[in-house]
Amino acid sequence: MSLSQADYAAHDALGLAALVARGETTATALLDLALARAEAAQARLNCIARLDEGPARAAIAAGPPAGPFCGVPFLLKDLGCEAVDFPSSGGSRLLRWTEWPRDSLLFERLRATGLVTFGRTTAPEGGVGPVTEAQVYGGPTLNPWSLGRTPGGSSGGAGAAVAAGVVPAAHGSDGGGSVRIPASNCGLFGLKPTRARLPDGPYAGEGWAGMAIDGFITRSVRDSAALLDAACGDDPGGPYVAPPLREGFAAAIARPPRRLRVAFTAGRLDGAPIHPDCRAAVEDAARLLESLGHHVEEARPTVDVAGLMDAWTTIVACGTALWVRERCAKRGAPLCDDELEPVSLGAIRLAETRSGADYLEAVEHVHDFGRALAGFFEGRDAFLTATMAEPPAEIGRFAPINPDFRDYRIGPAGILPYSPFAPVYNASGQPAATLPLFWNAEGLPIGVQIATRFGDDETLMALAAELEAARPWFGRRPPLF
Repeated sequence: MSLSQADYAAHDALGLAALVARGETTATALLDLALARAEAAQARLNCIARLDEGPARAAIAAGPPAGPFCGVPFLLKDLGCEAVDFPSSGGSRLLRWTEWPRDSLLFERLRATGLVTFGRTTAPEGGVGPVTEAQVYGGPTLNPWSLGRTPGGSSGGAGAAVAAGVVPAAHGSDGGGSVRIPASNCGLFGLKPTRARLPDGPYAGEGWAGMAIDGFITRSVRDSAALLDAACGDDPGGPYVAPPLREGFAAAIARPPRRLRVAFTAGRLDGAPIHPDCRAAVEDAARLLESLGHHVEEARPTVDVAGLMDAWTTIVACGTALWVRERCAKRGAPLCDDELEPVSLGAIRLAETRSGADYLEAVEHVHDFGRALAGFFEGRDAFLTATMAEPPAEIGRFAPINPDFRDYRIGPAGILPYSPFAPVYNASGQPAATLPLFWNAEGLPIGVQIATRFGDDETLMALAAELEAARPWFGRRPPLF
């Protein structure tokens, strides 16, 4: 049969794979539809970093592996998930179209599912920031729900592409909310798994002192479950090991979770208020959880988020200085004035003021924070907050032009007041997910975040599936697409 654009958009990734398996469409037909949608989305949103149609056609001709996503089009973020056939820029002119001598372990596992990768999505330089406005792409990436708003970052291109229906699921990564922020801003599901649940090898031992991890942005919970089942597992030689799963993500969503003890706060963790729309989203989700029989109570941990983010800023600044130094050393040429954006240059300047002892002190601060937050979960199964403290920001508000990296990240007009919730779980390593359960009066998606104990990814995924069934979101699409 001939699949229409409407048919393509009406299925999640597992649904498209089922059509291929039944002979109702082909991988070639799906790729053609995805490429057409990518062209349309790129013209409006600037969400595609590059298209690599050749490797995708070759993979189809060779016969994609008969995995759970056989024949389904897929996009990688332009950062991480290194692959021979898909050069990456990391959002930077300095790294423009870096080629890789071998595939990362993560990409090998994704390819084995039968996914047909055909390009990369946009990201901010070095993955730093809650917006995707890197100069290497010629302009900002826009939110399909409102072209004047950001889709988020750093997996902003992935969020925009999935929301626009280019692909039903896409790769992302999350070192301070970079999967959950764009998923929230774009009305999608995004889960940051427990630290070390997914492999970093062989190109990285850890990202940002163990705070960064790969992930996925999807329209359905079951797609995320299947992707995580396929991608998770041992990372030989990796510095961290996640607790083993009991059954797996797909098995976890086959039945509702037990009734849980859920804490929530409708403000920030320091007690400060958040935007009324975000507060309304949390209160609405708390009522929904209670209606499903969960025990819900208002409570918040006693933790120093501002101190954490000060430490986070030092670690990320040092990480930025490292990848810039490594790139310049590899090419045998110093940095040119126009190769980095002001925020990245500011990060390098900040790193130059930090000693090795300062860096280790920041790492210890992150570890202390993680232990304090873990203590809050004693006697509780889950914690509900807003994903963001405000609706999606306007384009340009967090453009990477501030040369003062600390001010950009944690100043009074910086990122911390806008995104105070997501990074805490990068510090603790706990699983956390954003769910699109609420839209405001302007029609903008407002995500809510739920986290569970370290290693308890399956409970989180099961709860997400229960909420998806109670408040379905799959049919909500941006008016432009």
